[in-house]
Amino acid sequence: MSKGVTDVPAALTAEQKADDRGLLLDATESLIYANGVQAVGMDKIREVSGLSLKRIYSMFRTKEDIVVAVLRRRDARWRAELTTFVEGFDDPTQRILAIFDWLRNWFGDPGFRGCAWINIHGELGPSSPAVLDEVRTHKQAFREQITALTQAEQPEIADAIYLLAEGAIVTAGIAGTPEIAEVARRAAERLLAGGPASTTC
Repeated sequence: MSKGVTDVPAALTAEQKADDRGLLLDATESLIYANGVQAVGMDKIREVSGLSLKRIYSMFRTKEDIVVAVLRRRDARWRAELTTFVEGFDDPTQRILAIFDWLRNWFGDPGFRGCAWINIHGELGPSSPAVLDEVRTHKQAFREQITALTQAEQPEIADAIYLLAEGAIVTAGIAGTPEIAEVARRAAERLLAGGPASTTC
């Protein structure tokens, strides 16, 4: 990925720098989520963000660095929103099942285009170790989030819940079927009750 100018304009305040960073990451995230990484050039990022290429390259040395920052910020936001949602339930079992309620809401969003991390991994594969590391970090963090909700007493249950959630995410992204979250939720409910985790509708 290309490099650019690395000098930072001294006149910018810390607040202006933060605003510019936010504009850049917002623009890049919306573009690559809708179109993919390789289809989005730096000129398009410049156009949508309203920032000059000189300003962009003063914040990030390469396009790859911008993508990493986008994924890192998206991960923090995504998992925080999930945490806030599930913490609205007092019952431990309902907290776990709430994961699928939250996913259902996400899948139903008009802008839903599947999992950003899976999409980018599918597009870039191992060609970008830095991006691959962010993808793996996000998936591991999500898995640990689920393990914490199951109180880590039954690791095989946590793994099964994680796989049900990931399967629902992939299926919803490919098939455009938000209701798959409800199928996965019922399977998780049976699993938590000690029954077979069939995903039959």
